[in-house]
Amino acid sequence: MSISKKAQETTDRLEKFMDKHVYPNNDTYHKQIEDFGDNRWQIVPIIEDLKKEAKKEDLWNLFLPDSNLGHGLTNAEYAPMCEIMGKAIWSAEVFNCSAPDTGNMEVLVRYGTDEQKEKYLNPLLEGKTRSAFAMTEPDVASSDATNITSEIKKDGNQYVLNGTKWWTSGAMDPRCAFYIFMGKTDPDNTDKHKQQSMILVDKDTPGIRIKRHLPVFGFDDAPHGHAEIEFKDVKVPPENMLLGEGRGFEIAQGRLGPGRIHHCMRTIGLAEAALEAMCKRLMVRKAFGKELVRHSVWQERIADARINIEMTRLLTLKAAKMMDDVGNKVAKNEIAMIKVAAPIMALKIIDDAIQAYGGAGVTTDPRLAQAYAGMRTLRLADGPDEVHRLTIARNELKKYL
Repeated sequence: MSISKKAQETTDRLEKFMDKHVYPNNDTYHKQIEDFGDNRWQIVPIIEDLKKEAKKEDLWNLFLPDSNLGHGLTNAEYAPMCEIMGKAIWSAEVFNCSAPDTGNMEVLVRYGTDEQKEKYLNPLLEGKTRSAFAMTEPDVASSDATNITSEIKKDGNQYVLNGTKWWTSGAMDPRCAFYIFMGKTDPDNTDKHKQQSMILVDKDTPGIRIKRHLPVFGFDDAPHGHAEIEFKDVKVPPENMLLGEGRGFEIAQGRLGPGRIHHCMRTIGLAEAALEAMCKRLMVRKAFGKELVRHSVWQERIADARINIEMTRLLTLKAAKMMDDVGNKVAKNEIAMIKVAAPIMALKIIDDAIQAYGGAGVTTDPRLAQAYAGMRTLRLADGPDEVHRLTIARNELKKYL
């Protein structure tokens, strides 16, 4: 697949930046978080230092394919860059390309008013603030977004929000300035996809209470974090409504397509990093008189890992190219396929890498356990495997109906 000269040049500069600034500071990043002690929700100094360097080198806001606010790259051109960032799980923020901010910025670019862009989008684009996306709820199966029960009721010249959200990623970050909140404005509408709306909510609005932090397999993912949040009689001005009442499901579908492919791109990078860690470990450890890498079982696992990475990368690039050429809606089948395939592929490789490390693999030393936890969570985030498989199967069966 051919890419523009600009995209190739940007990819080359990104790789050099990672080699010079990110990989050498991997231990620094984790050490600074460890030094936070019990007060985990702080800004990581090395991240802020590297953001300045990334801006200097024009490696900032690399996404936004359909907007002049980004680098003007297509999804297919951005894919290799996102994969590179995925090799260090914390690096995407250095380039202002981390979730959920990328998805929220895309929502504001596509659907926001000029006033909303000025107040909420511009600070995000500049990296001055962060944000969160409040959709999932603890009391319903949120894999079907039409199930959500949170309310957005019009009361005079304002909206009033009530409901509890959880897995609101990024809400624990001290820089989180606002949420995009999804709730029902018209629960009795016969079209269940027009019952929901999305609205912008300032984090410090009265009535918002963070009930608890939600760890992932024991990892707190600080300083990003995931939260369960109560919204009780939260009053929001009408100008904060996105696109209009009843358009929430439409916005969600527009937001999740790019978000899913970004996750899959980074997942491939993480799988590459796990494979590299596995190979290096196998070459220095001996068992039964020879290095582990010389045992055939490990050679088979290495070969399978390379095969599966390459297949997943090609499928991801196909989805990205289709998004560019025919749009996210037409590419929904390919997006669904990579959303299922990529985390499962990465989980197997990370699991094999853990096995190669033996007892050390399940400690925090090689950082494989946290990578595994993140990938296992990704099989639920942005829609569980079962929902995506249902989409794929239905589209396949249409050929025979």
